[in-house]
Amino acid sequence: MEPRKLSREDVTHLYHEHGPALLAYASSFVADRAIAEDLLHQVFAKLLEGATSIPDVPAAYLYRAVRNAALNTRRNGFRETALDATNSCFVHRAGDNEAALALQVALAELPDEQREVVVMRIWSGMTLDEVAAATGVSLNTVASRYRYALQKLRGNLKAFRKTEEL
Repeated sequence: MEPRKLSREDVTHLYHEHGPALLAYASSFVADRAIAEDLLHQVFAKLLEGATSIPDVPAAYLYRAVRNAALNTRRNGFRETALDATNSCFVHRAGDNEAALALQVALAELPDEQREVVVMRIWSGMTLDEVAAATGVSLNTVASRYRYALQKLRGNLKAFRKTEEL
């Protein structure tokens, strides 16, 4: 796959197609939604400048770019804030902000590698093969990370469901 420059329309299309999932992904690295939005906008601003070439399948590039931006932000020591219902990047279908926040907290507790696979697979709908290509690890490793992450999420969210029933 030969890298190519994107038109403004291409970038807009990618933003609409992948933006919400990428925001959730960025939020899994940083606790503040505003910082996650800034990270996402930085990535797309670079694409709009036209100085960046990306492969024909851009999802892998977008996730890697957001991940790198998030890790750079964490490394530079931004001030983390506590999660609250207004800071959640997830929206519960029935409007349950506590459930959405519980999911975000549970995702934040996963190791970065597992969280990365879950967000790419579930929110972006990428296949495990595509996730493997995007992360640069083997398909077996991606499948294991996904399986372990789902087990941990089920366990962490089970505690939330029990407190919700009280």
